[in-house]
Amino acid sequence: MTAIALTIAGSDSGGGAGIQADLKTFSALGVYGCSVITALTAQNTRAVTGIFAVDADFVTAQIDAVFADIAVDAVKIGMLDRPEVIGAVAARLRHWRPRWIVLDPVMVAKSGDRLLREEAVASLEEELLPLADLITPNLPEAAVLLGEEPIRDRRRMGNIAARLQGLGARNVLLKGGHLHGETSPDLLLHGGEHHWLEAPRIASRHTHGTGCTLSSAIAALLARGRPLPQAVAEAKEYLTRAIAAADRLRIGGGHGPVHHFFAFWPEEEDP
Repeated sequence: MTAIALTIAGSDSGGGAGIQADLKTFSALGVYGCSVITALTAQNTRAVTGIFAVDADFVTAQIDAVFADIAVDAVKIGMLDRPEVIGAVAARLRHWRPRWIVLDPVMVAKSGDRLLREEAVASLEEELLPLADLITPNLPEAAVLLGEEPIRDRRRMGNIAARLQGLGARNVLLKGGHLHGETSPDLLLHGGEHHWLEAPRIASRHTHGTGCTLSSAIAALLARGRPLPQAVAEAKEYLTRAIAAADRLRIGGGHGPVHHFFAFWPEEEDP
C-alpha cells in the first residue's frame, strides 16, 4: 500500500514553510502528499507581505474531494487563520475520521508576522484540540494557548505539557527550541509518560519552516506505520539533519529554509 498524508495549511510563496514545506517533507520521507490550502500568503525569507483567505466552503470542498477518492493515512494541520475555517476543518475531519491527526498550532511566522487571528485561538482550542492525536506547539505558542507569559524555563515544560493535554489533546510534543543552551530539548507527553528528545543546537539562521517540517515529518512517519514515540524521534532526527544542511542552500536574504532533500541533492561546491 502507498502511504498517504494530507496537509491542511497555508501556502508559502517563498517555498520554505506551509504547504510547500509539508509536501517536500512527505516526499523526502517516502510518502505521497495531498494538500488542502486554507490561505495564500505573499512571503519570502524576510517577511509576510500579504494573506489572502480561502473561503471556508472551498476548504470543505478540497477536504471532501481528497477523502472521497484517496485513502489518507495521516493528516497534518497547519495554518488556519479564521474561526470559520477552523470549524469547517473540524467538521469534515469528524466526518471522515482519519487514523492520525497532527496539529501544529501555527500562530507566528519566523519573521514575527502574526498568522493566527486573536479570535481564532478559542476556536482552535474548542474545535481542533480534542480531535488531535498530537499537538506540536513551541513555547510561544503554548503560552498563547494557555494565556500565559512566554515560557523560558525547561523545568516548567512538564507542567505546561500536562496543562495543554488538559485542553483536550491526546498527546503533546512541546518544542523547546526557543530556550537557550547547547541542545534543543523537546518533551513528548504520551500515555502519561514524559519522553525527552535532545538534539544539538545548530548555529544557523536558515530555520524557516522548522515547525511545519517537524509536524509533517511526524505525520509522514505515522502514515508509514511508525508508533507515535518512534515517529516523533525519527522526525526530530530528520529535522536536525535538514537544519544542519540548510547552509548548503542559498535562498533569499533573510531566514532561509531548511534543506528538506539533504539526502538526495548532491552537495554543491563553494564557488
